[in-house]
Amino acid sequence: MASELSGRAAIVGLGYSKLERRSPRPLAHFAREAAEAAVADAGLTIDDIDGLGTIPNIAAYGNTGDLEGIDIVTVPNMVRMLGREHGIRWHVQTPGLCPDTIMAAAAAVASGACTYALVWRAVNVPKGRYSDFSMAQARGEHQFRAPYGFTMPAAWQSVALRKYMHDHGSTREDMAAFVVQNRENTQLNPKAYWCGTPLTVEDYLEAPMVADPFCLYDCDIPVDGCVAVLLASAERARDLRQPPAYITGYAQTTWPTRGGFTDSENMWEGGAALGEKLWASAGMGPDDIDVAMLYDGFSIFLYVWLEALGFVGRGEAASYIASGATALDGELPLNTSGCSLGEGRLHGMAQISEAVLQVTGRAGARQIEGAAHTVATVGAGTLASGGLIFSREARA
Repeated sequence: MASELSGRAAIVGLGYSKLERRSPRPLAHFAREAAEAAVADAGLTIDDIDGLGTIPNIAAYGNTGDLEGIDIVTVPNMVRMLGREHGIRWHVQTPGLCPDTIMAAAAAVASGACTYALVWRAVNVPKGRYSDFSMAQARGEHQFRAPYGFTMPAAWQSVALRKYMHDHGSTREDMAAFVVQNRENTQLNPKAYWCGTPLTVEDYLEAPMVADPFCLYDCDIPVDGCVAVLLASAERARDLRQPPAYITGYAQTTWPTRGGFTDSENMWEGGAALGEKLWASAGMGPDDIDVAMLYDGFSIFLYVWLEALGFVGRGEAASYIASGATALDGELPLNTSGCSLGEGRLHGMAQISEAVLQVTGRAGARQIEGAAHTVATVGAGTLASGGLIFSREARA
């Protein structure tokens, strides 16, 4: 049985800034650009917005910078940029991931706490070495990793992929099948950073290693940019410019990490726990989903999510992708926009925005005909991960 909030709110506007690398523009410029685009997409004006939500944490592990408008864009900053000092009735800043903030905004518009809620995620490529460990001391779990150079998420996740390959017999050639397919999808997405840059299996296999078996193309591309979405109640959504993407399912997890995201088994367990809540909240199951946008900040996550959500059995994700089942013309089109690996590191907003576009029929050349239900996941399956289901109709 679906939750009472299922179908009571919808995403009605979507806005992107330009996606760049190491731009001279401050992050606040990207955030304002995306916010204004989302409002215009819905056919509304800035004066209509009375709710704001964001995730203002910084993008780089070990980085301690938090300069307003440069490293982060908070609610107060957006209020000033939009000139809404006296017009906001509801706002939230969450420390987690995008689904948490979007669901808080969905509850706000459904309950009448605000009429239209704008949610954005702005990220940048920090100065200096990416994922640089800049803390003066390695405290807590860091003391067992940082002194030995095991200091970045790519290294941690490479261990998870190595374990998965050992447990299930998959190979780098298997992963190449997904990464190349994903880059093909990216060529149909003019917003994506890697649009215009195709990739072959040979390119993948010969790419520089980041942390064996992870090569450069197993990692998402860090960008400067922002994505914003606008939410309204189901009743108001029907009268706006764009078809609504009704939020019919939602879940988040508190599953603890084990060893700093190095254990694929632990990620699978957390993802499966989230999946149970996600399907129950919508009154659906994997067979109801037409298109899947699964988090791919690192390539291993695709295997974890496909299996944890029940699309395939344990150890079957690699062969499922290689069979062509996840291509645009397959039975479960996967990450049709290129998502994080192709579009850029947007902390889940690439997945969410494409799920919205597919279910509302606005994905252009990559549109999957008849897409009635889409799913988007964010995170690695463990602590702070979340999932959303979007539907063409208000009720599943």
